[in-house]
Amino acid sequence: MTGACILHPIGVVRNPGDAAWLEIEEAYRDAMLGLEGFSHILVLFWFHENDTAELRATLQVRPRKDPKNPLTGVFATHSPLRPNLIGLTRCRVLAIEGMVIRLDAIDARDRSPLIDIKCFIPDRQPVSDIRLPAWV
Repeated sequence: MTGACILHPIGVVRNPGDAAWLEIEEAYRDAMLGLEGFSHILVLFWFHENDTAELRATLQVRPRKDPKNPLTGVFATHSPLRPNLIGLTRCRVLAIEGMVIRLDAIDARDRSPLIDIKCFIPDRQPVSDIRLPAWV
């Protein structure tokens, strides 16, 4: 496979420690129509503090940085060390105020580039159909 993908941030994650919110660029105002009807959103962001060739080359980690966990490929973890530095987290929306989405919390660093937002619609798959490794 060759070629590159170009991502254009739609805003920025703000997470200074005492509150969390998303600042959306004005150009994306129309994309927010209807978002107020959802209690939760999926937030995709860029792990900007890991953007080095060395960290992108990390393909195996110990999940949750726990040395007791088995060495595991990054595709089988939530590690921020990965070939493409895309983070994904589900957040509860507290309020939408203009171009700001206030959140209860977010698993992203302050000033992380915001790649996309998707409304969260729960999966209808029964929990009994889900398999997880022992370290989870």
